[in-house]
Amino acid sequence: MALIQRRTTATPQQSQPELFSDFLTNLDTHPIKKDVVRNINEEAVKRSIRNLLLTGRGERLFNTSLGSDIRGILFEPTDPSTEQVLEGYITKTIENYEPRALVQKVRVLVDNDTNTANVTIIFSILNTREPIVLELLLNRIR
Repeated sequence: MALIQRRTTATPQQSQPELFSDFLTNLDTHPIKKDVVRNINEEAVKRSIRNLLLTGRGERLFNTSLGSDIRGILFEPTDPSTEQVLEGYITKTIENYEPRALVQKVRVLVDNDTNTANVTIIFSILNTREPIVLELLLNRIR
């Protein structure tokens, strides 16, 4: 869930506009403010993309189309086309379910020895120009 707000939060180092805000999944509370801790701006979008990619299609109740089919590919024997298929699934998932992110490039490197896939996603947030890099390590878990 995304909460769009347009206000400025002042920090001692800098003041940045708060465009996007998401709650943490464990709903931690701030020790001083006693309010729910939030991720803002690029951290909120990074967390959202990570959650989308790690959620299998059909896992969410009442929204069974949400998620990706990445988990099914990780259990298949890998060949040169596996990386391209994973890149396509990742790009499609982000474009369909995360409207705040504009995907620029997705790179996937599959390591057969450790049964992992190193994923690098380069994207930008709406109304910004600077690229943001998200790196994930996908493992096969049985």
